[in-house]
Amino acid sequence: MRNFLFPGKVVPVLAPYNLNSGDGALVGVIFGVASAPAAINTTVQLSRLGVFTLPKATGAITQGAALYWDNTNKNLTTTASGNTKVGAALTAQASGDATVQVILSGQF
Repeated sequence: MRNFLFPGKVVPVLAPYNLNSGDGALVGVIFGVASAPAAINTTVQLSRLGVFTLPKATGAITQGAALYWDNTNKNLTTTASGNTKVGAALTAQASGDATVQVILSGQF
């Protein structure tokens, strides 16, 4: 195919805010995990697929629960309203846990 560019598992975007390697980032409806540190408005590679450990909001999460990115608080939540769906919980987490393992769907 002459019009194929690349698989899209990792995509270059402009960092919407300062990022550290491993931070989640939302650009429009594209969500991914930064592969390296990046200053706001500089190019960063976002991994859109895979399993990552990311920060979560307070509240218990069951295995397989849909997870949404809260771009205000920069964490994952089970609250759909006002947030962007990014994947599913690989592990169950207690309310007080700081992180959750998420399977990123790569969809939007």
